[in-house]
Order: sequence, then C-alpha cells, then structure tokens
Amino acid sequence: MSAEVSPTDHLITIRDLSVVKQGQTILDAVSLDIAKHDFITLIGPNGAGKTVLLRHLLKLETPHAGTVHHQSGLKIGYVPQRVSIDPSLPMTVQRFLTVNNDVTSAQLDSLATETKVSHLLNSPLADLSGGELQRVLLTRALAGKPNLLILDEPAQNLDVNGQLQFYTMIDEIYESRKLSVLMVSHDLHLVMSSTRKVVCLFRHICCSGAPESVARDPEFISIFGDDMAKLMAVYPHSHAHDHDHDHHHSSPSEES
Repeated sequence: MSAEVSPTDHLITIRDLSVVKQGQTILDAVSLDIAKHDFITLIGPNGAGKTVLLRHLLKLETPHAGTVHHQSGLKIGYVPQRVSIDPSLPMTVQRFLTVNNDVTSAQLDSLATETKVSHLLNSPLADLSGGELQRVLLTRALAGKPNLLILDEPAQNLDVNGQLQFYTMIDEIYESRKLSVLMVSHDLHLVMSSTRKVVCLFRHICCSGAPESVARDPEFISIFGDDMAKLMAVYPHSHAHDHDHDHHHSSPSEES
C-alpha cells in the first residue's frame, strides 16, 4: 500500500459528490483526492460523468450534494478537448498566449521553448494543425504556473505519432515542474509509463489504483472488455497503490 498522504498535501478533496440533472443521476457519491505531484488518469465510457466531474473540479458548477474543496491558493491550468478557432480571427499565437495573461517576453520565450512552439509565435492561430494547437493550449495553461494541470482528452484528434509526442511532453513537464496532473484519456496504453493512478468512473468510481491492478478489476473488464485489460496488463508498473472497489453497476448512455 502507498504511504499515507497528509490532508495538507491534497490540492483538491472531493467527498460524496452527487449530481442529478433532469431526473438522471450523473455522478453518484464520488470521492476523490488529488495530492501534490499526483498523476491521475481518469477513464470511463461515454455518459460516465467525466465532463461533469471536470466542471466541478474547475468550479464551473456547484455540487448538488457533497463537497469539493480546493487548497487555498490553488492554481489550475486547463487544456480543453478542443477549441474552435474562427478562420477569420486575426490573432497570432503570441497574441493568444499573452492576452489577459501576465507574462513577460522572457517568460513567454521560456514557455514556448518548453512546449516546442517557439517557431509558431508569429503564425495565425487559425492556421495551426491539431497538434500545434494542442501545444499552444498547453503553453497557455502553463503560463499561470499551475499547481495542477487538468487535461480533457488532449490528444483525441491527433494521430498516433502526435499522441505519443504530446504524452511524452506532458510526462516531461510533470517531472520538471513537480506539478500534479489529472488527465482524461482513452489512450491509457499510451500513458501507462506516466500515470501513477487510474480512476475508472462510471457515474460512481468503479475502481481506482495503479494501472495493473485496475486492469485486473472485474468491473473494469466488464466496462472496457478483455482486450483493453490485456493491453494494460503487458505494461509493468511499480508504483504503490490504493485500490477502491465499488460493486455498483450502471449502463452506458451518451456523454454527460
């Protein structure tokens, strides 16, 4: 088992968070801790409530029941799944990164080097490829020097090579900045080397722990199937873990 984490090390503490919309239970008594230097990958099928959970983590929604507590002074950097850019918008990458952002030229140069977008600073934002735009969004998220980086399916629209490059960059940033990462991703087999903990959400938390323990969990297998479980199982993972198991089952629906 992993060492006990002091509550003072928790950046966000969620207890018994429940959300009901139009008579439908979206989240059912979800409890989750995000500690300093955590790397958590959140997985779950469409309709599992992942988006709603992220909105509560970002303080965009108020809990119907339960609590979401943020550590005092917590700074969150957020990378959305996608951003629609108006092709007629006359904005360069540099302008996008600096608007409403208190960042000096030297800081911007350092950030751009870290995320490999230096060559894009004078490019129109609307002309970027999917991979370039994701790196720019990551750059902006890091500009506020966050304690916690939240990424919502950040590589969904990238090819396999682009996904690998992006996840490698996230791992490097996680190690160099010593921040915490919470990432929603279906590409679990690609982030296995980085993630310390997997949380499987299906309105409630079905199971959580180190990737190899989750891959053996019957509820994980019932949701994602044997193929994903076997794919995860081939990756050795030495991190200590806690394992929560809730035997409640639900059926899929469209993403909330």
